[in-house]
Amino acid sequence: MKVFLLGGTGAIGRPTLTALIDAGHEVTAVARSTDKAVAVEAEGAVAVEVSIFDRNELAEAMAGHDAVVNLATAMPPTWQFARLGAWRPTERIRREGSAAVVDAAVSAGVRRLLQESVVMLYQDQSSAWIDETSPVDHYPTAVGNHAAEASVRRFTAAGHVGIVLRFGLFYGPGARHSEQFLAFARRHVTPIIGNPDGYLSSIHVEDGGRAVAAALDAPTGIYNVVDDEPLTKRAYADALADAAHRASWIRGPGRVADLFGHRLTSLARSVRVSNRHLRDTVAWRPEYPDAAVGWHATAHSLGLNRG
Repeated sequence: MKVFLLGGTGAIGRPTLTALIDAGHEVTAVARSTDKAVAVEAEGAVAVEVSIFDRNELAEAMAGHDAVVNLATAMPPTWQFARLGAWRPTERIRREGSAAVVDAAVSAGVRRLLQESVVMLYQDQSSAWIDETSPVDHYPTAVGNHAAEASVRRFTAAGHVGIVLRFGLFYGPGARHSEQFLAFARRHVTPIIGNPDGYLSSIHVEDGGRAVAAALDAPTGIYNVVDDEPLTKRAYADALADAAHRASWIRGPGRVADLFGHRLTSLARSVRVSNRHLRDTVAWRPEYPDAAVGWHATAHSLGLNRG
């Protein structure tokens, strides 16, 4: 296919670009700086500079493409997750940007659209498994994701193939918070946000990139992109500490995160999410079945040896 990729220089975008090229697709990727354009073209893609908020420019750039993949975001640093203002750029991209992308894709005659979303939209289900039919929640930092998914429904209603990919928490090389988590773990500090026995559903960025490429062949629908086996938050912290080769002396904030209310609700809740629907639909399965395996691979790739 000819694929138009937005967000192709981000944490999940870079491995997605690689996976698309490896699968034989012809890719045009948005790059907003010279350095990023050089990196995109080094992968074998064509780099273009266009604003996600400009419908006319987008439609012109998308013309002749078979599919659009929208992974654009502007995630805040980890230490600013609890500050609502830090999420405004991402919310605007997901509300206004995703709407502009859909309008442009329809105008350009693109038949297939893949949109990034998150599994943290699901309601807290304790230890019960969650699939794509499970109820979702509405809270302030989820507004942008709900808006982006609504734009995909509008694309589908126009007679096209609209696909929502709900990703678990990213980790792996290139994911900024991953490197921060490992740096903290090297100092004997590991994060547990919410109930230690609650579940955290994650996805290694390389597995996420391969999932996007595989999902190009999926029919309209919502698909969870997560590890095979979500870990409890206690086990996740253990895996991180083990990968960093350090004992965990400080863990937190634990249940204290509840005091932050909706500002940390997306991370404090328990979501044990299944990837079965995507695995049963397309030829994809995570190389890293759980975060324990994935964190070790991440630490190794970052050169964190024992000692």
